[in-house]
Parts: sequence; structure tokens; C-alpha cells
Amino acid sequence: MAGGGRRPPFPPGALLGMVAVMAAGLVAQSRESAVPQRAPYFMEENCVYGDTRHEVKVYVKVFTNSPFLVCMDVSYAKEEVIDPKYLWTGPDGKDLEGQKYVNLTETGKLMLRGFRESMSGAYTCTLSHKVVQMMTQEEREMVEAYKFMVYAYQEADHAYQVFVRYVTNKCQQEANSRFFEELIKTLNSIISDLKCHIIEPSYKCHSIRTPEQGLLHELFITFQVNPFASRWEGICHQIPYYCEDAPNRRVEEARVNIAKFFERQAYLLKHELRTIPAIYYQENSIAMTRINSCRPGFGKNITHKKCAACCVVCEPGTYSPNNDVTCQICARPQVKTYGATSC
Repeated sequence: MAGGGRRPPFPPGALLGMVAVMAAGLVAQSRESAVPQRAPYFMEENCVYGDTRHEVKVYVKVFTNSPFLVCMDVSYAKEEVIDPKYLWTGPDGKDLEGQKYVNLTETGKLMLRGFRESMSGAYTCTLSHKVVQMMTQEEREMVEAYKFMVYAYQEADHAYQVFVRYVTNKCQQEANSRFFEELIKTLNSIISDLKCHIIEPSYKCHSIRTPEQGLLHELFITFQVNPFASRWEGICHQIPYYCEDAPNRRVEEARVNIAKFFERQAYLLKHELRTIPAIYYQENSIAMTRINSCRPGFGKNITHKKCAACCVVCEPGTYSPNNDVTCQICARPQVKTYGATSC
């Protein structure tokens, strides 16, 4: 507190008495060869401290345990606190003591186990303790309240938009469509073991004048590499724990495999093929762009600056029905839950 409000000032008489006590202590210390010293203070790791001035935002990845929420601020944590008592309440306003999903320590720390989006909300702790004047033994009760806004988050799901070019004989020919279909089948086959697949494939043919080769006809091919192939997305809804990080690992492997496929195409054309095919890969034409998306009930919001890259659970009054990256505002803000997928 400002102005030293936590430890009330001693009256002049008490200060004189304190000086006498300190002098006696120094004499006693000089007579003893070894006096135990208090260990230096260290802030604990994996702890988030409260602040009476404002609510503290905390972001917890789904299915993991939260850091310890400490029912005091940093300055109190460095002091002795006499007869502390802690009362933690959850988003529903009920006492958290005895709840299966919490770990409450005797020093007022709260850990939330196996965090889910429905557990998001305000967690409040009330700390009551005594301030004792040493000379008069006068006691005064102090009460502090700390509010933590705890949000579930997920890593954004990754997909890749891919663009490549192939040289062809001419634009108006059926061979282009057949080649395109076979190319997509081949690409799907090399990433199918990763449970990834190609979506939204398309191509257009353009005539291009080049300084070196004159007029060329090229297929501009684009497609997206998606990590949710063959009912995998449905499995994720049923058992979401298995899908928390796996899709991003799989799609990264798929991206590497596809890049190697086109590198191999360029190598064969340069070093092994004696006859140039009617349709062939334009070397170095591949471009890949990562696309981020959030799962239903999650989105990105500028208010979550400490977790800007995260997909944070949609707050009450907002929802996300699909894999977009934003939580939409309900026209009629009747939704009072976190992680809503509809209004």
C-alpha cells in the first residue's frame, strides 16, 4: 500500500523502547560465536502474484495445469505475514476449497489442474492477516483482495497455402486437366500417412512472354495442405486432448515432404530426364505461406496482448462457430459462457 499503510508507524515512545531492545540484542549477539542468519529471499518460479491495483490476466494452455496463483502481491511475499487466512472463489463465486480440479496450498497458492475452456473466468482470493505493534502488542486486522482473470488458450492450427507453376504446350488442351488431377492425387499420397490432405486445389493457364524463352504457357497451380484429413477433425472433437499439438507437427512434416517432391522434380528435369515432358515443373516457382486458424470457441483479440499469437477462448457475449481467427460479437449478448460456438 502507498505511504507504508501495511505497517503502521510507531509512536515516539515505542521507538525509544525499540532502540533499547535493539541495543540489548547487539550485546547478546557479540557474546555468541554463531548466530543463525535468515536465508536471502528468492521469488518462486511458476508463480503469478496478485496485484490489488488491477486484475491480473493469466493464460493457461488447455489440458495443462495453471501456474500457481499467489494470494498476495510481490511486496507482501517479501515480508512476514502474521496469521494469514486465504479464501479462494471461482468464476461462479463458490469457495474452491475441496474442489477436485484445484490444488490449494497452506500458503495461499492455487493451481488449476487440467484446465479447460469452461474453467475460464475470474478467480478471486481474499487475504486477511494481522499487523501487530511489537511494543504494545496491539493488533489490527488487514484484508486484501486479489483478482485473476484466467483464460484457456490453444496454439493456432497451421495449414499451408502452396503455389507452383508448370510449363505446358498450350492452354487449351485436355491434358492440362488430366495432369492437374494426377498431380493432386500424387501429392495426397505422399502426405496421407501424416493424416494430412490437399484441399481447395485449382489451376489457371496463362500465356507469358519471357526475355529468354519467348512465349510460354504455364499452369498456375494452388492448393492448401490441411492437417485434418479423413475424419480426423471429428476425432479431435471427440477426444480433443489428442489433437492439441499433433496437427501442427503433422502439417510441418507434410510441408517438408511436398517441398522435397518439387525439388526432386527440378533435379530429374536437370540431371536425369533425356526428353523434356510435355508438362514440367518450373524450377524455383514454389511458394508456401502458413495460414493460422483457431478452432470453434476460440479466437484472437487485441485485448489479449500478452498472448497475441494464441487462440484464446471466446469471452461471454462472443462466439466462434468455425475455424476463423476471431470471436464474433453476439447480436444479442445472451451468451454467458466461455468458449461459445453459437449465440
